[in-house]
Amino acid sequence: MGTRAAFSRIYRGEISADIVGRPKIWYTISGLLLALSIAGLLVQGLNFGVEFKGGSVFTFKAPGASIEQVRGAVTDGGAHQVIVQKAGGDWRVTTESLSSNEVTEVKTSVAKELTVPADKVSTQVVGASWGGEIQKKAWQALLVFMILIIGYLSVAFEWRMAVAAVVALVHDLVITAGIYAWSGFEVTPATLLGFLTILGYSLYDAVVVFDMIKEVTKPLGPTSKTTYSEAANQALSNTLVRSLNTSLVAILPVGAILFIGTTLFGAGTLKDLSLALFVGMIVGTYSSICVATPLLVQFKEREPKYRQLRENIARREQSAKRASKAKVKAGAGASRSAAAQDDDPEDDPEGEGADRPASDVRSTVTVRKVVQTGSRQQPKRGSRQQRRGGK
Repeated sequence: MGTRAAFSRIYRGEISADIVGRPKIWYTISGLLLALSIAGLLVQGLNFGVEFKGGSVFTFKAPGASIEQVRGAVTDGGAHQVIVQKAGGDWRVTTESLSSNEVTEVKTSVAKELTVPADKVSTQVVGASWGGEIQKKAWQALLVFMILIIGYLSVAFEWRMAVAAVVALVHDLVITAGIYAWSGFEVTPATLLGFLTILGYSLYDAVVVFDMIKEVTKPLGPTSKTTYSEAANQALSNTLVRSLNTSLVAILPVGAILFIGTTLFGAGTLKDLSLALFVGMIVGTYSSICVATPLLVQFKEREPKYRQLRENIARREQSAKRASKAKVKAGAGASRSAAAQDDDPEDDPEGEGADRPASDVRSTVTVRKVVQTGSRQQPKRGSRQQRRGGK
């Protein structure tokens, strides 16, 4: 019940997670991920598909064959760099670039050892020049995408938001590429499409958060009681659940394609696309919340307007603390003065008031009153006749 209540309060924005106030934690996590990704790119490298590096592709059906048998049949035909994949009921074997005669020898070897008709073995030869052209087009598309993002965010918001968003996008690309390097997944044109798609998802989350921050921080002025960091953190908390829900809904079908489609149906092309989407969506959600927003706040806090606002709030807080301390001291002084009057030793010079009878105490009080008023208490006189009678 407690967890459900806490989640409900977070969903309604009643609980604000201090994400903006802890940039060192998020930067440290991102730094470690980036370091591991760069290490993977340098050590392992990306496994580019035949579309980029060129080569020969053989596709055929051999239901009763194993991976070792298929690799052995192709190798016996004269190929050396053999990569075997199974997509559904089809075998897809990629080798280095082969001449027409070498392609014929491989087809003959496969038909002989795997009992597959030679005319059922389809071949495709991809030149290295075509792969280089694909890489060039991919880099051009990425560059144009980045320029459009910077231009849009600079016009719709401001250049600081554009810079923060671009940093988050580069962060996502490097980490996703590093995971591809460590996993050994093949990089194909479908993978590049996945890369461009995850940039769109990451940008969407960043724009949603930035728009809320812009709306919340717009009324801030010199007399405001909230700093830019606090207002931005509140705006982020208000959109946090929405961003997480959107990302989760998008990740579920992609995860189904990746884990179910590739394992049960052997969807090779979908695997290349879905891995990039699955990793990129998770990393993109994290970067838009924990990287882009804290970075934007650090940029904005350096502006004279918001720096002055922070100083004004700090001065008001210091003044309030000094006034509170002075009030406490004044109250303590008044309490000590009252206590001193109640416990004045002159009221009981002998220090034995507690041991005297009540009648003596009342007499002492009466004497004090007489002394304080400066008058003497005269005894009561009777009537003239009483005095005479007494005589």
